[in-house]
Amino acid sequence: MAVSARRLYRRLLQLHRALPPALRALGDRYVREEFRRHRAARPAEAQRFLREWQATLIQQQISEDKQNLKEKTVYGIQLTEEKLNDFRDEQIGQLKELMDEATKPNKKITISKDTEYKT
Repeated sequence: MAVSARRLYRRLLQLHRALPPALRALGDRYVREEFRRHRAARPAEAQRFLREWQATLIQQQISEDKQNLKEKTVYGIQLTEEKLNDFRDEQIGQLKELMDEATKPNKKITISKDTEYKT
């Protein structure tokens, strides 16, 4: 992927620094895996991938700005049915796993040096 992909990747990880530790670890892992998975994508797929992550980045920045104005912090965005219909079955499965991980009560995630995630 091009330099703009690296810049986008770094900016996403920077925004995660404002998250609570468990969400930050989960978000960082998800971003890393997705960018790795699309490293060898065809140009059209790579462009779509980057465009969607750019939209995510913008949403995170807006959320971060709102968060500075409000006391209660809200994470994530609601996906429209139209957006969900664009996902492949594998992606829907990944979203479900991500949602399950993020909504577990009192879930603590630690990161070891071999990049395995433990609870």
